Formats: sequence, C-alpha cells, structure tokens
Amino acid sequence: MRKKLPIGIQTFAEIRQEGHYYVDKTPHILRLLDEGKYYFLSRPRRFGKSLLIDTIAELFEGNQALFEGLYAEPHWDWSRRFPVVRISFGKGVLHSRAELDEKIRELLAAESRRHGLGYGSASISGEFTELIRSLHEHSGQRVVVLVDEYDKPILDNITEPEIAREMRDGLRNLYSVIKDEDAHIRFALLTGVSKFSKVSLFSGLNNLRDITVSTEYSALCGYTDQDVDTVFAPELPGLDRDEIRRWYNGYNWTGTSVYNPFDLLLLFQEREFRPYWFETGTPTFLVDLLTQRGTFTPELGQWLTMDSLLSTFDVDEMSSEALLFQSGYLTIGSQFKMGARTEYTLKYPNLEVESSLNSALLQGLTGRSSEPARQAGQLYRLLQANDFAGLQALFTAFFASIPNDWYRRNEIAHYEGYYASVFYSHFAALGLDIRLEDVTHKGRIDMTVLFNGQVYLLEFKVVEDAPQGRALQQIRDRGYADKYRARGEPIHLIGVEFSRKQRSVVGFEVETLGF
Repeated sequence: MRKKLPIGIQTFAEIRQEGHYYVDKTPHILRLLDEGKYYFLSRPRRFGKSLLIDTIAELFEGNQALFEGLYAEPHWDWSRRFPVVRISFGKGVLHSRAELDEKIRELLAAESRRHGLGYGSASISGEFTELIRSLHEHSGQRVVVLVDEYDKPILDNITEPEIAREMRDGLRNLYSVIKDEDAHIRFALLTGVSKFSKVSLFSGLNNLRDITVSTEYSALCGYTDQDVDTVFAPELPGLDRDEIRRWYNGYNWTGTSVYNPFDLLLLFQEREFRPYWFETGTPTFLVDLLTQRGTFTPELGQWLTMDSLLSTFDVDEMSSEALLFQSGYLTIGSQFKMGARTEYTLKYPNLEVESSLNSALLQGLTGRSSEPARQAGQLYRLLQANDFAGLQALFTAFFASIPNDWYRRNEIAHYEGYYASVFYSHFAALGLDIRLEDVTHKGRIDMTVLFNGQVYLLEFKVVEDAPQGRALQQIRDRGYADKYRARGEPIHLIGVEFSRKQRSVVGFEVETLGF
C-alpha cells in the first residue's frame, strides 16, 4: 500500500504519526550507542542528518510509541529517560561573530526554557556548562548533546576567510565545553557537511570518533537498494529500476552504497528522472575554485587521494579532494590499504552528479553560461547521426566563441589539459557512458564513449607538443580498438588535435572500422 512521501520532513514524530514511509535506521543507531559515547558524522546536504538527530533525541527521551514495530522497540530500555540538549545552526545565515554569539545564546536559552531551567551565566561557555550540569542534577541522568549543521556558520562565509575564521573561533568556544563536561554527558553527536580539522575547530575535543568513512555506518543516512525494493516497493511500478539505480545510487563511505533520500522521494512524487538534489544548491564556489586551480576534469571520475587529504579541510586549507568528497560530488569508489595509510579512488556517485557537475564546470571553463547548454542538444543529435564533420564544426565554433578577454584573464586556458577538459565535460554533461584512461593491453585510451550501439575511441593531442596527425595514428598503432571488437559494433577512431596558439580544434581525423 502506498504511503505519504516524507519530502522535506525532518521530524521523526511527524513521519511516524502521519503515516509516511520510514526506513528503519534504529539498528545502526543502537549499535552506535552501544559502541561509544562521542561521535562525529559528515554527510552531504539533504542526506537525512537532521532526521537522524531527531530520531536519536526521541529515543533518549523515551517516546516508545513512536518506535512501535521498529528494531529499537524490543531492544531499548524504555524505563530510563535522558535529558537532551539539541543545537542546530540550520536556520538562517549569520554574517558576523556577533550574530553567531547572539544565535548561540538564543539556542541555549531556548533549551533551558524547554527543560524548565533558569538561565543567566555571563559567558557562552559558562551558559552551556551550566545547562549541562543543571540538567544532570535535576534529572539524575547524564545529558545527551546533539549538534546539527555544526559547520554551517563557517560554510555560509567560506568565500570571506576573515569572517569564516571568526565563526570557527566562536564555534570552538562552544564545542570545547563538551569535552570538559565529560562526567555529565551520556552521549554526543555532531553532524554537518564538512569535516574541519580537530585542531582548528574542536580544540581539546579529541575524543570524537569520526564515523564518516566507517564501513558499518556507510548506510546510517540514505536509502539502500534493499530499502528501495522493500520499503518503497509500492512506488516502483512504472519506473525503470535500473535507471533509478543509474541516476541516483552510488554514494559510498567504504560500506553499503546508498541513494540520496531527497532524490528518490522527489522521483517517486514527480515520476520523472531529473537532478533534484543538484538543482537545490548550485556549487558556484566549488566550480570557481576548481577552475582557478586548473583541475583536469577527466580525472574527477577516477581521482586517487590519500586518507589524510579527505580530512584536510579548514578555512585556510581546502583541498579539492576534500571539498568534492565532503560536499557529495565525489564518493569513494575503492580503497587500498598501505600499512598505516589508506589510498582512496574517488568517483562520481551516479549519473545525476556526473552530468550536472560537468554542465556547471563547462560554464567555469569557458566563461559562458548559455552556450554549453545550447550546444548539448546539437552534440547529442550529431552523435546519433555519426555526423563527424558536424562534430568538428561544433567544437571549432565553440572554442572560437570564447572571448579573447576570457583567455587573457584566466590561467586555466594555459593548462595542458584545458581543451581536453572542455571536450570531455561536453560529453559527460550529456550523461553518456564514458570510460576515461581506458586500459588496454597496449596502453590507455584517452576517452571511450559507448553510445547508440557504437564505440567511439578518442585520443587528444596538443599540436605544439606533438606533430599533427599523431592522435589518430596512436589509436591505430596501439590497437586500441581490439578491446572492443568482440562487441560486434561499429568502432570509430577519432583523433582530436588542439592548438594553444590558435585556441581551437585544428585537427579532427576519423576512421570507422566495420564489425
């Protein structure tokens, strides 16, 4: 039987009382409570972090009726109730340290009133300390501290480093209390999008267990394939199950892969495949940063990084890997243990992110907002028709349309991989099946595209670095096509050559092999 879709609902009680779908996360939650006391969890936006916080609060407050039929009902001691302090920075945007301090005082005052306590310490750290100790004293139970969107005041000001640093210092003043009040705390969880270094933000709070990439908690937020096939089974008729998986599955933190709940719920409501999650937050800052750093976009779907780089995030030090991973534009594809270190291969989680992010990156790579979108339809139709002369004309015209002033002002245009990045991102924005650095027994193909029952093998060269004609010749000489002959499909060898001096495509040779 179909139920209500909990779109945008972050309140556990409303979901349970109003007959909405609910994926039972209480097995994970009880394991969390049994294994430790202090936790930190980073997940991308709209991933169910607030609902997780609310569920844990209801559990500790002993609201048994809400858990009827869930795993926790027979496995939790309902005779004990714990006082819960809930702090969330999710609402509003703060622009100064003064506004942050005022907001913190409001939140602490609201929690004191909710618990029927007095309020009046002179400092923020004193107020938080007094709240925790008073709750312990009055209830006889140690306190549960839940902080949601712990990093939002910093992220809202990330393009203004001075303000962001002030926000970081203000939050550090608040969070340092948690470590000092260990004797009065039963459990603490902080959640947010980014993982700031413990030194910069948490000061002495070095006892937080970071479960962001813990295998057993990979599915703590989000929906698994099993959840989709069971809990949401009534919603599946009329939708292509493989397409649901291709569009929205794939977020992984070294364990079970999950779907972003926001995407799935809107898909079930609208019955149409669209980039719902991506459309709620255009990553302008991220696109600008990647462009400034000369990021080679074909690498994004197979980026190698060390575990330390994924957590190297602070106002003064933001690695591209950490930004893309923590914000949800890349996820963990595989991991390789090397003694005490771990190497991760990052990848796009799914079609939605790969297509949408490359579409946004094209605007940063070319300084144009409308041209890439307009040309996407042309590119798709030309591929359908195998109109290679048209493809050459399209890309030649595209590079020619980029204003000279843009080239002069942007260092990205001087990077060796710039032209290949633009070329690749056009294809990736269409959501085509693309294989990058495709391995064969004789070398690596720059880009393979599988589309419409055809195989396209592309090799890119810059003529200032290699003689003209070398791109197609390399595909021939190294027998790149051999890998795909068994498919029984036409194979098109395409050598694309660029000129930095002319800022354009100067060579576009094609050879088609029969089957």
